[in-house]
Amino acid sequence: MKIGDKNAIVIGATGLVGQALVDELQQADDFSSITVVVRKSSEILKSYSKVTQLILDDFLLLNDEDVSTYTHAFSCLGSTIKQAGSKDAFYAIDYEINAHFADLVQDKNIHLLVVSALGANANSPVFYNKVKGELENYLKNLSIYKLSIFQPSLLIGKRSDVRLLEDLAQTAFKLVEKAWTRPFKLKPVTAEQLAHTMLIAAQTQTAAFKCYDNLSIQQTK
Repeated sequence: MKIGDKNAIVIGATGLVGQALVDELQQADDFSSITVVVRKSSEILKSYSKVTQLILDDFLLLNDEDVSTYTHAFSCLGSTIKQAGSKDAFYAIDYEINAHFADLVQDKNIHLLVVSALGANANSPVFYNKVKGELENYLKNLSIYKLSIFQPSLLIGKRSDVRLLEDLAQTAFKLVEKAWTRPFKLKPVTAEQLAHTMLIAAQTQTAAFKCYDNLSIQQTK
């Protein structure tokens, strides 16, 4: 594609990774416009010249017309059971909304890029990993033009809704980060590094499907 020939729709744009991704897309010459789906207007997002906000109370109200004109669809949408309030609420966000977004993308000439997690496995006894694995399996069975799945380890960065365990873990990881002189499977990555990997995948991936594990994310330049 030529400069400015790409455009994107993003869900989860107000989260840790989503904000970093919008930064990357804003600076990328080959992306001319970015639509972010949000539940309420964001003053931060208004500062981006390429961004248009699509405000929906319920992301399940997204329809074919909302996504059909884009070359790339990004999902950075994710939660935790604690943040969502229950397992059912977590499932509704991390599985149902993402699956609906993918349903709208299939059978169109759109590259879908989705953030999953290290350890995603539909057979996992850990509910979080199980849901992530079930979503990955669902995505792989759809008729999607091009699919990218990202499996980061712990993400380092600032959150507006600080998750205590992750915050403590981030502090611990930062104290020993210098000990990791080479990429390591469980090494945490920054939200910025993950977002950059997503941009590079959007710009360069030729395969119909590719999974970017934590090592791949660390090594992306």
